[in-house]
Amino acid sequence: MLMLASFLCGLVFGAGLLISQMVQPTKVLAFLDVFGAWDPSLAVVMIAALAVSVPGFMLAKGRSRPLLAAHGFWPTRDDIDRPLVAGSALFGIGWGLVGLCPGPAIESLATLSPDVFVFVLAMAGGMILHDVWQRARPAKSPDEALARRPG
Repeated sequence: MLMLASFLCGLVFGAGLLISQMVQPTKVLAFLDVFGAWDPSLAVVMIAALAVSVPGFMLAKGRSRPLLAAHGFWPTRDDIDRPLVAGSALFGIGWGLVGLCPGPAIESLATLSPDVFVFVLAMAGGMILHDVWQRARPAKSPDEALARRPG
């Protein structure tokens, strides 16, 4: 049942990316070009996403456990630290330069575009390097040690 639910969630997410045109880098770059030919239509997509996800998270938080899992995995930290800011900046720079973020990039592999393949390979390489770097660093707190635990 969990596999079916995961598949359906992925299908809805992918359909949303297609319908909203988030898989079109030119559309995303036009949204990010606030000082040029700005296209605000993706703001509607973001507002709609919040309108759906906020009530969903509120409902999920009110439950003692998820419907299809033994327990939930909620973030334990709420501080803003250097790795969070650096990661956000790298994400924003990549999104701004290319017009793709991870979800739309994976979906765009279906276009068989060499540029998309290079982007996804670079993204995967960055994720692997990040994991290697994280494993090499000593844990600073018990929360960090738990967060890095495999599994």
